[in-house]
Amino acid sequence: MSKEKKIYLNEREMPTQWYNIVADMVNKPLPPLHPGTKQPIGPEALAPLFPMSLIQQEVSTDRWIDIPEEVQDLYKIWRPTPVHRAYNLEKALDTPARIYFKNESVSPAGSHKPNTAIPQAYYNYKEGIKSMTTETGAGQWGSALSFACQHFGINLKVFMVKVSYEQKPYRKMLMNTWGAEVIPSPSMLTEAGRKILSQNPNSPGSLGIAISEAVEVAAKDEKTKYSLGSVLNHVLLHQTIIGLEAMKQMEMTGDYPDIVIACFGGGSNFAGITFPFLRFNITQGKKTRMIACEPASCPKLTRGQFQYDFGDTAGLTPLIPMYTLGHNFVPDSIHAGGLRYHGAGAIVSQLLKDKLIEAQSVKQLETFEAGVLFARTEGILPAPETSHAIAVAIREAKIAKQEGKAKTILFNFSGHGYIDLSAYDQYFAGLLQDHEITQEEIMKSLAQLEKVI
Repeated sequence: MSKEKKIYLNEREMPTQWYNIVADMVNKPLPPLHPGTKQPIGPEALAPLFPMSLIQQEVSTDRWIDIPEEVQDLYKIWRPTPVHRAYNLEKALDTPARIYFKNESVSPAGSHKPNTAIPQAYYNYKEGIKSMTTETGAGQWGSALSFACQHFGINLKVFMVKVSYEQKPYRKMLMNTWGAEVIPSPSMLTEAGRKILSQNPNSPGSLGIAISEAVEVAAKDEKTKYSLGSVLNHVLLHQTIIGLEAMKQMEMTGDYPDIVIACFGGGSNFAGITFPFLRFNITQGKKTRMIACEPASCPKLTRGQFQYDFGDTAGLTPLIPMYTLGHNFVPDSIHAGGLRYHGAGAIVSQLLKDKLIEAQSVKQLETFEAGVLFARTEGILPAPETSHAIAVAIREAKIAKQEGKAKTILFNFSGHGYIDLSAYDQYFAGLLQDHEITQEEIMKSLAQLEKVI
């Protein structure tokens, strides 16, 4: 492959189905439980929050699920997304590794999030829903769902984690441009928000708190549905279009990845790029390593505990089997706001428990160092979340150099950082610090959980 060649697909080669890894898992995810009875819940328990079409996807064990034509048409605005080989980064690292990245930053919202925002808005629209609520950490998800809801004529209320609301004003403006109402969380609009503020008026917020507020508003209005940007099975399902495209594109290069890497908040972009490759590990015995990259300040995969826990802080959601730091855990105010979530999705948690995937944690300064190096070599400024994946790709490229092995590395470039410039400004000014949670803090948070399993 020549240095100038970029790997694209034409729109006729864009996948027309999503891949459901549950069909191929030997150990299926444990069922969600009712928070009161502790008994497994059925689809009807989710009906107040989600349209039935999404609930059916949530519980499906079918391997392939068709992508509706109207969703495909909207995907074609930016999909297929390109795979690039990072030649200049390879040169800077003096590594024998071949480094590829799938560029999901080319979407209208600048990240991978529209891959699920569009079908979620579509299915709500098809069931006549006119109003939705959601939460957002750094704003990528809120931006994506705002874009999708605008297209389908749905009103959207977004609860944005307060620290990110203050750090990233342009994300709020982007959501406003697409017609959404954005509220800093915790807020005085909900019982969950008021309770948190009564305990800590200066709370920076967390995704768990924002989820509680969004769920509460939706649950109290039968005409409003809730939407989640990660964690749940149907969300991970929609993102697999990333990995399905990447598989075809890697075939065009003649390479097959030894390592696939993505940053990790709740699991959506990690699942999106890794699950189609992981399928062949499970069914054909391939040995590709799948690495999830999380912040050292919010290390649920590397230092958390596998048990049932709430997906939100107020305990309004069903109990989910997950690796967790505890639903009351409030992470440090790092700039990678999309990764500041206490738990992992049920599917990813089961895969980690079964040692089919692995995880690494990264400190904040290492991620910014990696992001700057990538921008200087490949020309694209990454989001702080994405820089976690880049940092681990760099780690693995350096190991390849030490071992003298020409490994093939593929990572998901999940979003650009052009609305995160204030974070880079603070980094260059020396104002950012590393934060690594202590074991004492983890045990204190986990001690508050009722042990269900």
